[in-house]
Amino acid sequence: MRTAIQNLQGSKIRLVVNAALGRPDVLRFWFGESDEATPLAVRQAAADSLMQGETFYNQNLGIPELREAIAGYMTRVHGPAASHGAASTIGIDRIAVTSSGVSALMLAAQALVDAGDEVVAVTPVWPNLTQQVIIMGGNLRTVSLRALDGQWGLDMNALKTAVTAKTKMLIINAPNNPTGWTLSKAEQLNIVQHCRSTGTWILADEVYERLYYEPTPRETAGLASVDDRCAPSFLDITTPEDNLIVAHSFSKTFLMTGWRLGWLVLPTAITDRISALIEFNTSCAPTFVQRAGIEAIKREAEITPALVAHFKQCRDTLIPLLQAVPGVQVQAAKGGMYAFFKIAGYENVASLDLAKRLVTEAGLGLAPGSAFGVEGEGWLRWCFASKDVSRLSLGVERLRGWLDKQ
Repeated sequence: MRTAIQNLQGSKIRLVVNAALGRPDVLRFWFGESDEATPLAVRQAAADSLMQGETFYNQNLGIPELREAIAGYMTRVHGPAASHGAASTIGIDRIAVTSSGVSALMLAAQALVDAGDEVVAVTPVWPNLTQQVIIMGGNLRTVSLRALDGQWGLDMNALKTAVTAKTKMLIINAPNNPTGWTLSKAEQLNIVQHCRSTGTWILADEVYERLYYEPTPRETAGLASVDDRCAPSFLDITTPEDNLIVAHSFSKTFLMTGWRLGWLVLPTAITDRISALIEFNTSCAPTFVQRAGIEAIKREAEITPALVAHFKQCRDTLIPLLQAVPGVQVQAAKGGMYAFFKIAGYENVASLDLAKRLVTEAGLGLAPGSAFGVEGEGWLRWCFASKDVSRLSLGVERLRGWLDKQ
């Protein structure tokens, strides 16, 4: 096997999950997903498609109905009516449907990264984003977010120093998994201008853009409602010709993690090449899954705002409870579905070991910060996307009780 594949690290979250085998009493907050099932109407759309016999191959880029639905959704959120800076509507010729957000990101890496190419990633971050570069033989460099009293931020000067004319691609996930850090519009403009000058591609993982809890400038000005709230996006400030690929997924916003359906927003000049690349990866996403995606977008107005309001309630329940635990350092994230925190006195304990102990000794399942890179060591990630908010309170009680016994 290739050395890069032999050296791939397994998921450290899975190692924590394995420690909980045979323990039904464990409160599980380790994976990045809600414990609520996909809305019934979305499930029904897939079932209807199956019963109609839609079990055959379809177009590499996705069935036209879904691509049109995604283009319309993206235009509503990021087009001229939604943003003063967007150059045009987002047409179907910029949309590629993928078999999951993971596949979308891997396709971008395959399309852009040659062996030896330099790639810069902002970390800590979901490990797929960095490991895909390693798989492709790229030379990965990282720029770490910095935490101040639990609130994470980006050193823009450090980023601009790292991204040079030798940098093929910059990877940014914002809102960020695991920290919840979110770029400001001014920071995005700065990054775009710098990457234009260096000729660097931007791969923006924006799957959490609708899971955003801060009032937007348009909302404050009375030009949008809370139901349309969205984190700042690179699509708001770029042109269709910019070296920008934006990755999205149905997983988070539509409660569809197990469906494995995502999409890319691309410059039109490379759409046909991505189509060819999809052919040699997955050929296409299943038609019945795409029918579910169409239904999800059709019902976005009734699904997403309620989901975001509930997640905000979860966040606003969990964070004060954690802050009241002696030694816990945490701040409310602006976006995403995670609390990323550390505990005084445990900074030098391997986060994987700490997470395993919490499973076996407290019945509390969290993700180790080291799963998101060395910059996350000493931290723990808690997914607060819980259908039952009381589970969060119970989880904090278990954490507090465990700490009291140490």
